[in-house]
Amino acid sequence: MDDTRRGILAALAAFTIWGLAPLYFKAVGAVPADEIVAHRVLWSVAFLAVLVGLKRQGPAMRAVLANRRLLGVLLVTAVLTGANWLVFVWAVTHDRVLEGSLGYFINPLLSVLLGRLFLGERLRPLQQLAVAIAAAGVAWRIVAVGTVPWIALFLALTFGVYGLLRKRTPVDAIVGLCVETVLVLPLAIGWLAWLASTGELRFGHDTRIDLLLPVAGILTATPLMLFAFGARRLPLATVGFLQYLAPSLNFLLAVFVFHEPFDSARLTGFIIIWCALALYTADLLRASRAPSAGRIH
Repeated sequence: MDDTRRGILAALAAFTIWGLAPLYFKAVGAVPADEIVAHRVLWSVAFLAVLVGLKRQGPAMRAVLANRRLLGVLLVTAVLTGANWLVFVWAVTHDRVLEGSLGYFINPLLSVLLGRLFLGERLRPLQQLAVAIAAAGVAWRIVAVGTVPWIALFLALTFGVYGLLRKRTPVDAIVGLCVETVLVLPLAIGWLAWLASTGELRFGHDTRIDLLLPVAGILTATPLMLFAFGARRLPLATVGFLQYLAPSLNFLLAVFVFHEPFDSARLTGFIIIWCALALYTADLLRASRAPSAGRIH
């Protein structure tokens, strides 16, 4: 199997895991979102520490921990990741998966806009049009439904800023995630200890839940590794197209499995966003076929 095919399979697996993740969080939905996220941090550190050891990345880990500037950036990205996890898990356990999927549909377009604002990247005409249409879709959602889609906007913004910071941080994906989780590990352990002291800790009272919660660590690290493997072997346009699989699966789960409210106003908002994404994808494909396709756009 050639590198391209392996890359596609790895990326598809990563986005499929992310897309089906709400099924897992529904399965542990009896546990409050804050405790789920604390367990996600705890078990991620354990799982990632094993991976770092197996890949012999201990020296790289120590180098990052000794670099105060990198640690500062990774502390910020750790807070962004934790906040993103918390809101996404809360959304799933409170029957708001549909709005969460909207956030991840918006995210690529927001990332393009952040690149323009903070990295000085020039927006091509189709990208400008796609961002404008996406903004119109959000505005329509606010006017037609009567509420601000704060979950979608929060998820898109935190993940977009996270990607912006990590793009400029020279750290391996696994090592970086391991350091991020280690930085917030004391907070996670402290919170679990507090819940235990108040008698509100759900872990340890239900065998099924006790077996499921450690899976959060695997669910966190595995798709990231698969994504990193695939992204190194695929053109940017291919990765950009495949990334829609995750929110599409979230969307399908929300509508057809979880039966969340989905009226014509919400459908129209999604259609406008999808039109923006179609333009964005067309622009990526066109750019990838240009003479400069060998460079990252």
